[in-house]
Amino acid sequence: MKKFDLLVAGEINPDLILTDPTLEPRFGQTEILIEDTALTVGSSSAIFACGAARLGLRVAFIGVVGDDLFGRFMLEMMKARQVDVSSVIVDENQATGLSVILNRIDDRAILTHLGAINALRGEQITDELLAQTRHLHVASYFLQTNLQPGLADLFQRARALGLTTSLDTNWDPEEKWAGVDELLKRTTVFLPNENETLSLTGASSVEAAAEMLAAMLASETPILAVKMGADGGLAFDGETLYRAPIVPVEVVDTVGAGDSFDAGFLYGFLQGWSLERNLNFGVICGSLSTRTAGGINSQPVLEEALRVLDERS
Repeated sequence: MKKFDLLVAGEINPDLILTDPTLEPRFGQTEILIEDTALTVGSSSAIFACGAARLGLRVAFIGVVGDDLFGRFMLEMMKARQVDVSSVIVDENQATGLSVILNRIDDRAILTHLGAINALRGEQITDELLAQTRHLHVASYFLQTNLQPGLADLFQRARALGLTTSLDTNWDPEEKWAGVDELLKRTTVFLPNENETLSLTGASSVEAAAEMLAAMLASETPILAVKMGADGGLAFDGETLYRAPIVPVEVVDTVGAGDSFDAGFLYGFLQGWSLERNLNFGVICGSLSTRTAGGINSQPVLEEALRVLDERS
């Protein structure tokens, strides 16, 4: 039996979330009062890892942080969520990254200082570490610029060792969308959102984009799951397209909802569930995560998410 269900190779940074429905920052030394603020676990990879561990998966993480306040905060918070951070690299020559999120509930702007966010390299992820886990997940592809050159090789090494792989590119700040095609040939599960599918393919609809992306994936039975915000999600296996609606909740903060979706979807995938059940579980986990501020504070435990899933059956 492998030591871990999941290895996450990713970026680590906290989020400083400033929340107000009418938030509109102005320059000119103008001070604006806001309703709420929170310092919480940030980064797509870390939020995903916490969500997966919350569901009971055995999760290991490798990434880079600085030997500083933000780095220590992240490692302590991840350990508290039962994520194994023993492989995380603490580099005293790096500064841990930070994202400041201006949250208007229905929309948000994100200001990010990269710091060590892009520091992880493919060669730092050894075969010995890979051999301890069942599945490798990578998110924030376009931010992890030092990981990009070795990522196709990393996925190839993982697959040769019997691992399945998953990718969530997240948004490309440069909007070039380069380098993904080759990587998808080594990807088992692809987890973009609707805007990312359209940008990656140039398609006019998410359904057409799903057809194009599924054809690029490694497996003869491709697994594609697309997050669609208030419209829930869809999944496609090359033949049948499934849809699932959101769970009605009072939305406080959508930060990390897509990462919680990924955690739920991959939980089901690793249990051997059907694609339709995986999709519904992913949407449930994403929906429930929006009930409080921050990406991890209302991620569901397994029993809660399964109870909602049973209600849908």
